[in-house]
Amino acid sequence: MIGRLRGIILEKQAPDLVIDVQGVGYEVAAPMSTFFNLPAINEEVNLYTHLVVREDAQLLYGFATTRERLLFRSLLKVNGVGAKLALTILSGSEVDDFSRCVQEGDAASLTRLPGVGKKTAERLIIEMRDRLKDISGAMGLKPVASAAAKLAGAKDEAAEALVSLGYKPAEAVKMIRGLESDGLNTEQIIKLALQRN
Repeated sequence: MIGRLRGIILEKQAPDLVIDVQGVGYEVAAPMSTFFNLPAINEEVNLYTHLVVREDAQLLYGFATTRERLLFRSLLKVNGVGAKLALTILSGSEVDDFSRCVQEGDAASLTRLPGVGKKTAERLIIEMRDRLKDISGAMGLKPVASAAAKLAGAKDEAAEALVSLGYKPAEAVKMIRGLESDGLNTEQIIKLALQRN
């Protein structure tokens, strides 16, 4: 399983891109939420990935955050939702917006997404409601999602990591907020937050 890629972007043509990782060019499909935030061609990118193996192909999907990848993987478990539709859903809806639609039973908003009809929207609401509860800690509960959205890059990942370590979402955000973290990676931010606590 390929879980993460760090390399140089060689080609970008939505939703597909080619990433050079030490001389090997990986073809990756990404949702628009990730695609629009990618650096320019010939610049370095870091993506979380999911590999789909079929009889006729091996397809690699890339995501800017672990939350997007986690939602993608959960969507694949929904009856009638394949990788293409899951990518479309992520392209047309932020993780928090999709979660809100499911929790509130807002089928009308879901049917505005390309490829999602009334029956699919209802199935998403029914099947994803429990899954969202199960993965809420890893995705960041609503308080973390909204607060962590204000934290950029490494801070966002650090908040998610602290939640997965068992801290409450509000605690995780509080631990990271106010840290002098310019130039620090996720691991260093987590260490600082734990030392400060």
